[in-house]
Amino acid sequence: MIRTLALPVLALVAGTVPGYAIDVAKTATVATPPAKVWQTIGDFCGIGDWHPAVEKCAPSEKDGMKVRTLSLKGGGTLVEEQVSRDDKVMSYTYTILSGPLPVSDYKSTLSVAPDGTGSKLSWTGTFNAKGAPDTVATDAISGIYESGLKAIADKAK
Repeated sequence: MIRTLALPVLALVAGTVPGYAIDVAKTATVATPPAKVWQTIGDFCGIGDWHPAVEKCAPSEKDGMKVRTLSLKGGGTLVEEQVSRDDKVMSYTYTILSGPLPVSDYKSTLSVAPDGTGSKLSWTGTFNAKGAPDTVATDAISGIYESGLKAIADKAK
């Protein structure tokens, strides 16, 4: 009888334990010098000029922090806050304050670094799935990063 109860109890306990954060990292290389790539991506609200999913970006501030409100193509609004920035290293980190993505506790960094005579772009993020399986959340973020990196590579030529 004890063995019969052990499995359902373990399943119940496992279902109440918070899941591990999901990490996504995507990179791309371009033949363009880092300074020129940073000119393309360095403006926090400049994402409206290069990401194919973003129709427009409206900048604002909240408690002294840069905030961007992204109007997405096909509908929806995403509000993100820049939490750190280093122009010398050519990177910034941001969090999602609100939006339609199936994630919570999202924190992401977009950066560019020298790679031979060109540049290496990196877009990394950590988050938890929200209202969807981990695979759905991971696919959503991976798709955003991949299409964004491709667009940066095309624009920064």
